[in-house]
Amino acid sequence: MSTLLVIAKEPLPGRVKTRLTPPFAPWEAAALAEAALVDTLAAVAAAPAVRRLLVLDGAPGPWLPPGFDVVPQCAGGLDERLAGAFARCEGPALLIGMDTPQVTPDLLTVDFAGCDAYFGPAEDGGFWALGLAVPDPALLRGVPMSTSFTGAVQRERLVAAGLRVCDLPRLRDVDDARDARAVAALAPHGRFAARLARCAAAHR
Repeated sequence: MSTLLVIAKEPLPGRVKTRLTPPFAPWEAAALAEAALVDTLAAVAAAPAVRRLLVLDGAPGPWLPPGFDVVPQCAGGLDERLAGAFARCEGPALLIGMDTPQVTPDLLTVDFAGCDAYFGPAEDGGFWALGLAVPDPALLRGVPMSTSFTGAVQRERLVAAGLRVCDLPRLRDVDDARDARAVAALAPHGRFAARLARCAAAHR
């Protein structure tokens, strides 16, 4: 078993999911972000792990379930913050974000016996998951983030380091309203889908 990390922002209006505005108001985008985070944390809580760590920009709220250690994100760009998250781990670790509320405990149940790294590509060209048998922050520093080729560069960084890479299924991040609808359809019984339905009804 490994450490499971979630890197996330406190779901506050104007600070999260800003690409959902419009069509949704900032408070609705924040509510959707909170629902996505709740679904994500529930999946992590149900997956086997030696430790569950929330690497948070902001303060925890009532949405945080028991069983998680909470640490602040370090300063810097996303590559530095991801590197800083792995720096807090001593053994195998798998890191995900809060943008894939359709994630399941099965997807997070990884075995490093046959590989050195896990890579979960995202449809937008990034990645939704990264696992390292031996956490090395240098593998993330300098990777250009939030581009259509972020995932390709990050995976190549792993391969160039001589790591055996196991690929996880490709998932869709929630960035805009179209993504939100597609992801909700994949997990119709989750908190995210329910919140999206309420938000959409308010705009009819």
